[in-house]
Amino acid sequence: MTGTESAGRRRIDTSRPHPARVYDWFLGGKDNYPVDEELGRQITAQGDAPRQARANRRFMERATRVAVREAGIRQFLDIGSGIPTEPNLHQIAQSAVPDARVVYVDNDPIVLAHAAALLHGTPEGATHYLQADAREPERILQGASAVLDFDQPVALSLIALLHFVSDEDGAQELVATLVDALAPGSCLVLSAMTADFDPENVNAGIAAYTAKGVTLVARSHDEVSRLFKGLEVLEPGIVSLSRWRPDEREDGELVSLYGAVGIKR
Repeated sequence: MTGTESAGRRRIDTSRPHPARVYDWFLGGKDNYPVDEELGRQITAQGDAPRQARANRRFMERATRVAVREAGIRQFLDIGSGIPTEPNLHQIAQSAVPDARVVYVDNDPIVLAHAAALLHGTPEGATHYLQADAREPERILQGASAVLDFDQPVALSLIALLHFVSDEDGAQELVATLVDALAPGSCLVLSAMTADFDPENVNAGIAAYTAKGVTLVARSHDEVSRLFKGLEVLEPGIVSLSRWRPDEREDGELVSLYGAVGIKR
């Protein structure tokens, strides 16, 4: 089953960059516009942003498998999902458990357009798309409840999302609201940008995004740790994505994003 909201609900704004489309450009995708490529090239000039994006994508893959195999989770809420890029989260989850249920959430109409065409899951499972702003957690939970049973464990995936939400815009409260709604046995899968390893290039990237009207926030290890308050963080803890249970694709070189998985007991 695949579900979407009305494709005509919002017009695609090509006059300013959107994080989902810039991320698509970093990954070598074609679903972006010149304004997104322009910003992507500016960011890449300050550091290897495409490498960071690929490491983030691989972290999502590994963390999703851990949620399925170690935590036994069969439901996934992926907020800030971005433009579909294979392998998508539902493909990873449903390859292990065909009846897995997945809800993707994003606020860019171009993501919705591609979700309708690409997010086809297994017959046994469910793949649904909800167009909503990440800063509307109550609305997200209400919409997702049509597909997910929040009385059962859910993997909440906030991959490369919160560096677009400042603390002033309620990042901490957003996470707390979502986690509070989860049943015991659920998990939080999170990655977030940091300037701890490469402050010069990261801060230059932040300035480039800010100049285009896009919020970008780098968080310290302590600040990311606070997002996991009350959760049992799995080994190896909150680390650079390239050090989180690496596989043969990782070279061990640090990337400027922290990642972790926390279990709600």
